[in-house]
Amino acid sequence: MSCLTAPTQPLDCRSDGSCVEKNAAGQPKELVCIRCPLGCTLQGQLAEGEWHVEGNRCPRGEAYFIKEATSPSRTVTGLVRVAGGQLPVVSVKTVPEVPKDRVMDVARGLAALEALAPVSIGQVLEDDFLGTGASLIATKSVGKKA
Repeated sequence: MSCLTAPTQPLDCRSDGSCVEKNAAGQPKELVCIRCPLGCTLQGQLAEGEWHVEGNRCPRGEAYFIKEATSPSRTVTGLVRVAGGQLPVVSVKTVPEVPKDRVMDVARGLAALEALAPVSIGQVLEDDFLGTGASLIATKSVGKKA
């Protein structure tokens, strides 16, 4: 099956150029692990309700694959405007990660926020941001304008 054909379901394209229907029962899935510098190519398949993973050279690979295959999430980073600050914006990140399907909602939500100076590194600017369960944390300090 080519990635350019019109599938009945979304496709997961593999590194060898082949594609499989996304989340098709019993179909293999392939990921590159990012949990350590090795970058193992992981292959996994759901069989009888259990993931069988191959290709990992350390235990973190299997855990990464299962988490990514069952409930993918990402750390979202961005900028929030600062009122009365020495800088116009402060960099922020989400802690913990947010579900992958909510990443764009969170990114758009950042545009609506404004923090009041001063802002300290590590300061929680918003708890449970947009109902994701993640806090919005400042990753830089911004002093008050003189």
